[in-house]
Amino acid sequence: MTTLFDPLAAGRIALTNRIVMAPMTRSRALPDGSPSPLHPTYYAQRAGAGLIVSEGIWPVPTGKGYLGTPGLYTEAHVAGWKAVTDAVHAAGGRIVAQIMHSGRIGDPSFLPDGEIPVAPSAVRPKGRSYTLAGMRDHVTPRALDAAEIPGVIAGYAQATQRALDAGFDGVELHAASGYLPMQFLSSGTNLRTDAWGGSATARARFIVETLDAMAGVAGPDRVGIKLSPEMAFNDISDADPVDTYGTLVSAIGAKGLAYLHVALFGSPTDWHALLRPRFRGAYLAGGGLTQASATALLAEGRADAAVFGAPFIANPDLPTRFARGVALATPDSSTYYAGGEKGYIDYPMAA
Repeated sequence: MTTLFDPLAAGRIALTNRIVMAPMTRSRALPDGSPSPLHPTYYAQRAGAGLIVSEGIWPVPTGKGYLGTPGLYTEAHVAGWKAVTDAVHAAGGRIVAQIMHSGRIGDPSFLPDGEIPVAPSAVRPKGRSYTLAGMRDHVTPRALDAAEIPGVIAGYAQATQRALDAGFDGVELHAASGYLPMQFLSSGTNLRTDAWGGSATARARFIVETLDAMAGVAGPDRVGIKLSPEMAFNDISDADPVDTYGTLVSAIGAKGLAYLHVALFGSPTDWHALLRPRFRGAYLAGGGLTQASATALLAEGRADAAVFGAPFIANPDLPTRFARGVALATPDSSTYYAGGEKGYIDYPMAA
């Protein structure tokens, strides 16, 4: 019977266990988008995970969606992330870079020269951004011209190369949470009538071609993807998610990708049963899991690894606590995005 503590090969990435640390925005980056001096400690403390997926990293200046989030666009960014990956590897861990273009989510104040955020279509999202000037309503994004889209995809490929230069073991395409790839995929945000919109196959094209571009740099066996079907975060919606996600995963399932991470948040659809048979790589399940529910998923053969988010914040040695049966600490949500050491690198290891 497969357990959380068995090793796993996710493409070329060797996991020492099947407990994966989820990508989590923590808003501690420096103003220029470089990782802060706290980042190496934070990630190295959690190197007992079979795999760490970094917080979302913007690949190009126009991809930034939040204050305090890091980039992978300059040599300073690469150097900052190299300090992180060196620390994780020295502690025996593995880490991939999650590449995250926020698309329509964000604010012009985050972008060069106050540019308007881009999206597949000019559909304004509900919600607000926290800016240096306080809370501001999201703006109506600028619809990308078809001639611009290959350049956006090229930005993902360039970020993939920078991730490898920084020592990451691989990269993950963030195609969840209502950000740019999910905006292209979803019928509620992609109203295009050209080759990038309309049918599920056309709406999936941006993700498929972006994965191909990233794989062209790193090799498909060092590329993963995160999906979150039926997640309404960032005002995202789709008229027929079963068709949309079935079409997408069927299109990418035989590409030799390292893994597919599917994060679920209360949907009645059995997404693992629908999607796992369509994907030939490692299948990672996440979204509110406990040790018991994750163990059951693996034992039943419904996933190859389990992804944990908030438990890793307050329990940097989460795999050790699971193995020893140590009670878990509760994270302080008021410090999630507060900056500084408190609630970031000061949670103790189990005795």
